[in-house]
Amino acid sequence: GYFPADGILFDLGLSSFQLADHTRGFSFGGDDPLDMRFDPTEGGPTAADLVNTLPVSELAALLWRYGEERSARRIAEAIVAARPIYTTGELVAIVKQVAGRKRERIHPATRTFQALRIAVNDELLLIESALPQAVEVLAPGGRLVVISFHSLEDRLVKRFMQRESRDCICPPELPVCQCHHHATLQVITRKPIRPSAEEVRVNPRSRSARLRVAMRVGGT
Repeated sequence: GYFPADGILFDLGLSSFQLADHTRGFSFGGDDPLDMRFDPTEGGPTAADLVNTLPVSELAALLWRYGEERSARRIAEAIVAARPIYTTGELVAIVKQVAGRKRERIHPATRTFQALRIAVNDELLLIESALPQAVEVLAPGGRLVVISFHSLEDRLVKRFMQRESRDCICPPELPVCQCHHHATLQVITRKPIRPSAEEVRVNPRSRSARLRVAMRVGGT
């Protein structure tokens, strides 16, 4: 069998193959169908469904929650005013009109695309459910390694590893432990490992990567 495992690696986010597939709508470099589903065969709403049906308040909340987009309300209002929107090019043009001059390091549509992709695929919920399952199948001493690419993912991974490295996870106001929780992980990387300047030069897409490592402790 495959378990218990000596190591499990999560490489979160998009792959270069998905970005290069112009039928999926992940890249803002073309004028492609606004889909963004990781697995179109499973059905479910597309990014086009969200931008064309959500009211302004819900769309703005989505852009802020999953993209940490400071111009979320203005972008949401512009999207609703421009409906219907069916392609990535149409969406990029709308976002650029609202937030095109505010950022220099990243494309102005980066956070909007990130937010829609996370919402379409329910990414954060999947990560939350996958991490404890990974710990369950790790052998004692086995490593859990996670590479994340934005702060929402990294924050979730950091908090999970911190929580699982404690014997008690009760609220601090409780005088006596009632959770009976036992640590399952030992955090190896107190701070995330970032790519070197040389790695970023060779692979520019690695610039936002953050790697965290924890070791399985206790029984399987």
